[in-house]
Amino acid sequence: MSVGTALRSLWSPPTEAVPTRAAAGTALVEAVGITVERGGNRILEGADLVARVGEVVALVGPNGAGKSTLLGATTGEVAVRHGSVRTFGAPLGEWSEEQLARRRAVLPQHVDVAFPFTVEEVVRLGRAPWRGTTAEDVDDLVVAEAMAACDITHLAHRSVPSLSGGERARTALARVLAQDAQLLLLDEPTAALDIHHQELTLRVVADQARAGAAAVVVLHDLGLAAAHADRIVVLAEGRVVADGPPDDVLDADLLSEVYRHPIEVIPHPRTGQPLVVPRR
Repeated sequence: MSVGTALRSLWSPPTEAVPTRAAAGTALVEAVGITVERGGNRILEGADLVARVGEVVALVGPNGAGKSTLLGATTGEVAVRHGSVRTFGAPLGEWSEEQLARRRAVLPQHVDVAFPFTVEEVVRLGRAPWRGTTAEDVDDLVVAEAMAACDITHLAHRSVPSLSGGERARTALARVLAQDAQLLLLDEPTAALDIHHQELTLRVVADQARAGAAAVVVLHDLGLAAAHADRIVVLAEGRVVADGPPDDVLDADLLSEVYRHPIEVIPHPRTGQPLVVPRR
């Protein structure tokens, strides 16, 4: 299957003009009182989340805390028992798939490519929502910039199944960037990456926010969250237990309780940013 055939199968002719981008400080996603139950177990209880234009919000917490579930609730992939989600000022359910695809881009935790597409073809799939609009005129430029930002230009003609896990992860992120949406919802984008590409990925996300986007990123590495997030939301046992700037949220006593392990938070000797390390 060619990428052109894939695009045509995914999207009907567009019915909406290119949307106007929201102004700085505007809340692009607001989740209030989110409660999620699964198999008779309560996974989230009364969780709140907001992300505004210009900021990177990191969701952190131990395994099973509800980070991916909360992100999934904001995308509509996870059914919510109680609570509400608004995106771009309207209830999530009022948007069509096409309208959402032009406003937000989602990177799930696991991305599988079932066909032997090349890297460039997969990244170009991110341009599908703009087919038939004036934004289509810049497809080639946007795709090239996304691949360069994710350090995969040299892989453009490689088959995705032949890539390493980290290369696949960067390809998936480039597809998200190529979508050119104002809201980025990313689930563990650094999980398969080496140190260099972890830093590269979070810098790219931060650059997107500075250029007028908003990003919510699920992270396990508290050091990455401290260095690159404007706000950190800490979850534990399905509840939000802290939400604020890194300097306020990354408290040794709080983190030690949440992660059930003694943790130290010390200022970086050069930057002053909090460094989070297990006490050994």
